[in-house]
Amino acid sequence: MKDLILSEFQRTFKRKKTIVAFVLYGFVLLFECFFLYQMDVSFYDPEHPVILNSINTAPFLMRELGLFLHFILIPMLVIDSFNGEYTSGAYRLVLIRHQSRIKLLFSKWIVLGTIFFGITMFTWLCGTVFGMVFMPFARETAFYQTGTMNIFQGLLYTLLFYLLAFFILIAVIGLCSLICIIMPNPILSFTATVIVLVGGIYINDVFDYLFVPSDTLFKAMGEFQVDFFISLFLIIVISYIINIALWKKKQWMR
Repeated sequence: MKDLILSEFQRTFKRKKTIVAFVLYGFVLLFECFFLYQMDVSFYDPEHPVILNSINTAPFLMRELGLFLHFILIPMLVIDSFNGEYTSGAYRLVLIRHQSRIKLLFSKWIVLGTIFFGITMFTWLCGTVFGMVFMPFARETAFYQTGTMNIFQGLLYTLLFYLLAFFILIAVIGLCSLICIIMPNPILSFTATVIVLVGGIYINDVFDYLFVPSDTLFKAMGEFQVDFFISLFLIIVISYIINIALWKKKQWMR
C-alpha cells in the first residue's frame, strides 16, 4: 500500500495539470485576498453582511474560494487522476503487476485527500495571517449566531470552520470520483460533476453546501443544524461505498 501511495504521489505531481492547478489556485488566492482588502466587508449570506477584521477574515476567504475549489480544482485533479490515467493506459501498467484494485483506489483517495487537506490548511493559514496583518485590528468579534469571541476563541472557530470545509471537499471528491468511474470521458465527467453539484440545490436546501459551502457552514456552526451533519455524513459514506462497488467491477484493462 505504501508503494502504491508513493507511486500515486509521483504520477500526480508529474502531471502538468497538477502544477497548473496549483499555480492557478495561488493566483486566485492572491486575487481574493486583494478583493477582501478592497471591499472590507463580506456576507454570512445575502441577508447578513459583516465588517471584516483581523479575527474573522479567514472564513470569508474560504467563502470566496469555495466555488473555485468545487467547480474547478477538484474536477481538474480528480478527473485527471481517474479518467486521465484510464485514457493514457496507466491503469494497465499498474494492474498488470497484480496490484489490488481496492488498494489502488484507496491510494488515489489518500493522495487527493492529502492534497486538499494541505490546500485547506494552507488557505486557513493564509487567511489568518492576512487578516492579522492587513485587516483592521480587533480584540473581540462575533460570528453568525455566536457570542463574542476573543482572539484565541476566534482562531479556534476559524480552524473548525476550515476542518468542516475540508469534509465538504471530501464529499465532493467522492461524488466526482464516482462520476469518473461511471463516465470515463473527461468532458462528460466534468459536465456531470457540475450538474450534480448545482442540482443539489434543487433537490433540497440542505445540500446547498455542495454549491456554496461557506453560507451553510456559518449557519451549521451557529445554529448546529443537524440536517447538515447527517446529510454530509451520508453523502461521504454512500458515495465512497458505491465507488468501491463499481471500481471492483469496472474493466480498466482495456
